[in-house]
Amino acid sequence: MTSPDSHDGTIERHAVSAARSFGSHAAEYERGRPPYPAELVAWLVPGDATTVVDVGAGTGKLTAALVAPGRTVVAVDPDAQMLAALHGRLPEVETREGTGESLPVTDASVDAVTFGQSWHWVDPARGSAEAARVLRPGGVLGLIWNIRDERVAWVAELSTVMHHSAAERLIDGGGPQVAEPLGSLETREVAWERRMSVEDVVAMAASRSYVITAEPDRRTRILDAVRDLARSVVEPDGLVCLPYVTHAYRATAG
Repeated sequence: MTSPDSHDGTIERHAVSAARSFGSHAAEYERGRPPYPAELVAWLVPGDATTVVDVGAGTGKLTAALVAPGRTVVAVDPDAQMLAALHGRLPEVETREGTGESLPVTDASVDAVTFGQSWHWVDPARGSAEAARVLRPGGVLGLIWNIRDERVAWVAELSTVMHHSAAERLIDGGGPQVAEPLGSLETREVAWERRMSVEDVVAMAASRSYVITAEPDRRTRILDAVRDLARSVVEPDGLVCLPYVTHAYRATAG
């Protein structure tokens, strides 16, 4: 019989393994993944925050939006390849390997900890405790996800082709959870559209963990189906308009 501790360890190892699958597809991740709306990033992190740790930073989609004059941003990710890609894009940002449950940061040393498209890989209780450990009193935990707007018929079909992700299931299931000693979550969302080429849409699909880890034949079939679907909705300017809803959450420590 599996003990609770070993079960938790298995879950964490699976999450880290999935998170590390992105590194070999960093170029597709950078090309295909969308940025975050500036108004939500500004709401997520206090303007006077001088030290921010971005966890699960990937190639730096959220990290880039956090960089500001007078602010130190540290990018944390379990995948060294992703951190190398981030460093090439944002050489001024310090990078450290780590996870949401084990942050390479000293106690009470930062004003904000953010997770862009990554809290769903984290055990909420352990991640909350770790965020609270590194945050100064009054510091903020910020969580944000870009989710494709499946109220649009072809986008719903796209999600079926690509398989629903852990992030999409979490948002559909009522949203993220945090635990004490963090306070309750505030939330905001913004609907917006991203204009992309057909191959940008294919790169977005190719950067998803389910597609990355699929058998080669299945991966090819998925990407061919995504390409065909994207071509069917190309607008007169040759681009695809992909609608998103960005969901942001924040909680205060102490």
